[in-house]
Amino acid sequence: MITFVDQVTLHLRAGNGGDGCTSIKREKFKPLAGPDGADGGDGGSITLVTDNNVTTLLDYHHRPHRVATSGGSGAGDYRNGSKGEDLTLPVPVGTVVKDANGKILADLSEPGMELLVAEGGQGGLGNMTLANRMRIAPNFHLLGVPGWAGDVILELKTVADVALVGFPSAGKSSLIAAMSAARPKIADYPFTTLHPNLGVVQAGEMRYTIADVPGLIEGASQGKGLGLEFLRHVERCSALLHVIDCATLEPGRDPISDLDVILAELAAYQVPEGQTPLIERPQLVALNKIDIPDALELAEFVKAEFEARGYPVYLISSATNQGLRELNFALGQLVTEERKSQTAQIAKRISLLPPKKDDSKYEIRTESQGENIIYRIVGPKPERWVAQCDFSNQDAVGYLGERLQKIGIEDELYKKGAKRGSTVIIGEQNGVVFDWDPLVDSVAELVSEERRTNQDRRQEYHQMMDQRSRGRAEREAVREASVFSEDEE
Repeated sequence: MITFVDQVTLHLRAGNGGDGCTSIKREKFKPLAGPDGADGGDGGSITLVTDNNVTTLLDYHHRPHRVATSGGSGAGDYRNGSKGEDLTLPVPVGTVVKDANGKILADLSEPGMELLVAEGGQGGLGNMTLANRMRIAPNFHLLGVPGWAGDVILELKTVADVALVGFPSAGKSSLIAAMSAARPKIADYPFTTLHPNLGVVQAGEMRYTIADVPGLIEGASQGKGLGLEFLRHVERCSALLHVIDCATLEPGRDPISDLDVILAELAAYQVPEGQTPLIERPQLVALNKIDIPDALELAEFVKAEFEARGYPVYLISSATNQGLRELNFALGQLVTEERKSQTAQIAKRISLLPPKKDDSKYEIRTESQGENIIYRIVGPKPERWVAQCDFSNQDAVGYLGERLQKIGIEDELYKKGAKRGSTVIIGEQNGVVFDWDPLVDSVAELVSEERRTNQDRRQEYHQMMDQRSRGRAEREAVREASVFSEDEE
């Protein structure tokens, strides 16, 4: 049975926006009283909030699919659709949020931090809102925009002041059980600890937390054993406590070589950018199991070597609690100094939404498809407008064309070389395909049309002058003929 989960993939779907409504108010003696179709409601959004009362991602492991409610559709008689209910998901402090490709989106390292991961869709406008002096009674409405849907990865990194590191069966679990109220599983075989254990330690008036990390072995930073899987839990710790087993009977092992192996693995582990490398953090050495005579003799022998390297050394026994008081206060003092050196940061609300000022920006790309050139328009606002358009309604399509023309898309298409009838796609994936029919002709087309009009006018003028000339000649001929007949008489 799974009891500890530190990485899950959430499948999220925010609520869709409700459709607007097309309706005409009808009253007695007033059958057409104007549009009264109301707007649709916005869809619900999904937000992550760090909570000190949540310590695991187990609930999301069992139920990874989370959906927010959609907004209601608008109705006649000015009745707006209901807004979708937002969904808030509590996560442990120390949760790192990544996108589906593994890119870090946010590090929720403080209590009360909020992260908007899935935005609800915008509700569509009704014909009441779309009405103006030029469009008195619109017979169309806008559709609701679909909410964001996709995957995010939650990765839990234990938030502790001190991390206990060392070889398997070095006594880390026994030490955390002796110093705190934590009760981890303890046994005399390697890799007993399969997940980090967290304990709270009291040192006088000062309180700090310690975490034991599953045993490290040589090559852990390259994926051997369980070390690589849990080394990330050390990233947030202010100090490291090396727990050295002085009673090991394994051949080829001794306290000095054990420390060298652990230091090499800590140095090889890559921490996120901006964090202090593990090997550079404050470190202490605890020589454990001195309740065994041979282990005590070995600990006293190697103590000078560790102190010569600059490490504070403490001889302890988790079984008899010998030396734990001195170690406890030393760790407490070290944590206090680290807390003072860190600059306090105010937790802010984090949003993944693009800034509103960039909402109107778009890009027009040209793509070759055989002999044809396709013009693809990508941008938040054009894509949202296309999603709101009811293409079965010609008036709605015309309104979409007006909106696109107002933000200069037609001018940009002309500059890119597009002509009437060119293929235009709006959207990155599953975009809507158009045969472009601009509302305003291009300058070249207007000039060409003007030239054709002037030529037609010249032709009409010459034809008219020719007709007048022929008519004048005919009248002169008739008059001369009549005069000649009169002279003969």
